[in-house]
Amino acid sequence: MLTHPDFDPVVFSLGPLAIRWYGLMYLAGFAAAWWLGTRRIAAGRATASSLLTRAQFEDLLFAGILGVILGGRLGYVLFYKPGYYLAHPLEIFAIWQGGMAFHGGLLGVLVAMVVFARRHRLRWLDVMDFLAPLVPLGLATGRLGNFINGELWGRVTDLPWGMVFRGAGPLPRHPSQLYQMALEGLTLFAVLWWFSSKSRPRGQVSALFLIGYGAFRFVVEYAREPDDFLGLLTLGLSMGQWLSLPMVLAGIGLFAWTRRSS
Repeated sequence: MLTHPDFDPVVFSLGPLAIRWYGLMYLAGFAAAWWLGTRRIAAGRATASSLLTRAQFEDLLFAGILGVILGGRLGYVLFYKPGYYLAHPLEIFAIWQGGMAFHGGLLGVLVAMVVFARRHRLRWLDVMDFLAPLVPLGLATGRLGNFINGELWGRVTDLPWGMVFRGAGPLPRHPSQLYQMALEGLTLFAVLWWFSSKSRPRGQVSALFLIGYGAFRFVVEYAREPDDFLGLLTLGLSMGQWLSLPMVLAGIGLFAWTRRSS
């Protein structure tokens, strides 16, 4: 049995300004996306790379950041606590209190990329195929931030690497944040980076992202403690699993469509 290191969530403070690990992890994720994107444009290894200039990519990244933040927050509000925020609408803007949802962030990015593609007269799926391999490392850093904060812990386990988290009781739990970092982050990145390094039919990289993330998230949710205010839903599945199923189905449908089109 292990014990969570109980990191201080604040890296350092400058007067009333507190720099938190979770915020730094978001920044690291966006920095990784910028570095990988500029590398791919310089190498011209993917179809969309030859369509994007460096300036366009920086515009794309800014739009993506807005989509992640706005979509992630609204997704959490609508998917997880609609009743609470309906009663406390001003707290919707209090993002420093936590509360972001990946599936909402994904929807936010999809909308942002529609606007970006129309503005620059690019095909939306080309843009999404370029963006998809840049996302998983950001997911990995985000899950590392969850682990540092000691939040979103897993279910009780008797495995030797079970970990006691502050605020989660005396029993050891799965370090599910690290599982998600490994699968949804590092493994998905390796698969997508390899798959997108060669020319693929339009939409296949995006489809593989949807299938990969949805499947990994669905599996890891069996080790992650459900939200205490929701618990398990129909068929004993968590909210994360129910939100991941449409991703997998959409990815399979898109992949099949790209094969027929090609």
